[in-house]
Amino acid sequence: MTETDLAPRWLAENRNKAAAERFFLIYSPVWMTLMGLVMVTGLVQSFNEWIYNLFGLFLMLPFIVVPAIMHNTIDPGHKWYESFWFKSNLYMWSFVFFGSYFGSEYFFDVLGMVYDYPMIETTNFDAALLGSGEQKVPWVMYFLAHAYFMTYHTTAVVVLRRIKTSAMPAKHILWPVMIFVIGYFWAWMETKAMANPFIEQQFYYKDMARMLAYGSIMYAFYFLASFPIYYFLDENKDHRWTVWHTFTASCTASLLTLYLLDFWTHWVGPIY
Repeated sequence: MTETDLAPRWLAENRNKAAAERFFLIYSPVWMTLMGLVMVTGLVQSFNEWIYNLFGLFLMLPFIVVPAIMHNTIDPGHKWYESFWFKSNLYMWSFVFFGSYFGSEYFFDVLGMVYDYPMIETTNFDAALLGSGEQKVPWVMYFLAHAYFMTYHTTAVVVLRRIKTSAMPAKHILWPVMIFVIGYFWAWMETKAMANPFIEQQFYYKDMARMLAYGSIMYAFYFLASFPIYYFLDENKDHRWTVWHTFTASCTASLLTLYLLDFWTHWVGPIY
């Protein structure tokens, strides 16, 4: 049976993957609302180093904990590490680690991103050799990026699946185009939403207009590399990826992203 033999669908045919995707989509507006509230109310201004980290973990952990609790219901007969919910989080943690540890340096030096968190003194971790070394990456950014990227990848997959399983003409051309469109959309939206007046003393871009217009293209390189790889994670219900396959796939997406970021830096350079 081919994909065209099935009705167009948003969620995966694989039952345990569909259940995880459904939860990821339901939880996404929850973490976004919580993030917005702590900024709009000014609560974030009172956070110290450890409250920042706890808040980041609070937003990230439901992507792991809730499916883990539901494991026997959504994927009976399989071990936890064989399930999509675990492998999707493993993939994302590996990819986010690359993006935060290495990729942040490109955001600092090429896109003009500025972190200014004087209250965070000990919980920082970023590349020792790559970048100018003038800024540090707080742990909380790793936790928050995990939540961001789980949402971005899940929404991308459901849209791409709808296209791939439909009978629409030229879908094989539309599919790669939509990978970039969705990636650019999320890159632009995150920049616009996060670099806001409520936290402008802690996080901003040196040239916001150029970052939105052009920097979002560079940011979208992450998703251009990762979406088409992540899409196939357990997409075939009869062929589950192993943990090792999942990890190496994430590493592949990371390396492809590094190439794209560095090519931009080589040929375009800083935008601010």
